Amino acid sequence: MADEPVDPFEPGESEERTPAQGLPFGLGPDAPLFRELQRVLSASSGPVNWELARQVGIATASWGPDGQPTPSAAGPAATEAERRALADTVRMAELSVADLTSLPMPSDLVEARPIGRGEWVEANIRDLRELLDPVASKLGSAMDRMGGGVGGFDPSGASMPFELPGMEGRRPPVGFGADLDRPGDDPSGEAAFDTQAQMFQQLMGTLGPLMMGAQIGTVLGSLAQRVLGQYDLALPRPPGPLLFVWPNIASLERDWSLPTTEFRAYVALHEVAHRFEFGQAWVRPHVLALVKDLVDHAEVDVSGLQRALEDMDPSNPEAMQSALQGTGNLFGESSDPEQRLRIARLQAFMAASEGYADHVMKAVGGKMLPSFERIEEALKRHREGRGAEGALERLLGLEVTIEQYRLGEEFCAIASESTDEATLARMWGSAESLPSMPELEEPTLWLSRIV
Repeated sequence: MADEPVDPFEPGESEERTPAQGLPFGLGPDAPLFRELQRVLSASSGPVNWELARQVGIATASWGPDGQPTPSAAGPAATEAERRALADTVRMAELSVADLTSLPMPSDLVEARPIGRGEWVEANIRDLRELLDPVASKLGSAMDRMGGGVGGFDPSGASMPFELPGMEGRRPPVGFGADLDRPGDDPSGEAAFDTQAQMFQQLMGTLGPLMMGAQIGTVLGSLAQRVLGQYDLALPRPPGPLLFVWPNIASLERDWSLPTTEFRAYVALHEVAHRFEFGQAWVRPHVLALVKDLVDHAEVDVSGLQRALEDMDPSNPEAMQSALQGTGNLFGESSDPEQRLRIARLQAFMAASEGYADHVMKAVGGKMLPSFERIEEALKRHREGRGAEGALERLLGLEVTIEQYRLGEEFCAIASESTDEATLARMWGSAESLPSMPELEEPTLWLSRIV
């Protein structure tokens, strides 16, 4: 009689059931793989597994946009002469922006720090954590509800949202739930489904932070392959140095034959323009409050994510990332008028801040840099289809359209031409001075309110 196939989830006749039973290749909980996995899983108790985000981000950043590994991801390192020249360039940019805008010069003497791609990922994980945690927490709560956090499960299985991929109709592996075949177990099946429900809830509680960590890490790692400075991802940060991603700067100026001094001055001007905006003491707390208010009142529909998880192939390493592709505009749609106002406030801030920085860049750079238009064209092609705007959408769950960003720049041009640069800069005087979305669309409304 031919031997029957062995079920890896079943112990032998004389074997005792152990938690490690059924693991392939005899791996046990003390194996290095499982020790590292345990370390990653226990690294964060919040809505995002930030250690996983860090590791995924650094790993992704080490690969080039062409999908090939780039040994120079951490370099080339800036020479001492280049560091001094960069610091001088930043000082010049600060003086030029202050002269144009009349905004107060930041009180601290900021360090201009050339860094590698992995360092950029780590800096953004550290700086953006407070901003992204509320977004992840809301999504995690929605996933908990999807996983059956409300109410129990029908023993018939009718109310089970879905079974684990590859486990349809199978009993949980030994060591991952109650052993329901032993004498005295409930023969009605209710305990079995209760156990599956508990397993599913535990899975969603672990899977949510892992998925958010993988999502954030992948977005930041992909950006790190191309960004030039920290404010390519234009969000307010805590005080700290201005970061310049040196491998990307060196690569871009080489590939496009850009004049080194002018190109680095252009990048410094971009960073300084955002620093003057976001350096106002009220800006970061205001943006954090806008995000929290939006997320707290959002009703999240995760039906698309549930369908993606149902179809997820666990043998596909990109399956988890693909499952989150539909979450980009989770908080950007609502039928509630008050929630639509919350959405518009955050969209207006993002459009106005990016528009103002672009306006300052053109006003100052157009005069300072003979190669300004050539550099602009090179950067436009470099970022084509891969800009940070889409990354912001995926991180914040809120879409800001190209048209809205264009409105921000046009608003600044019209307001400054109708008055002067000092009047336009009054938008950074307080949260109340910022233009609303209707005012971005019609700048005269803002001028009549401010002037």
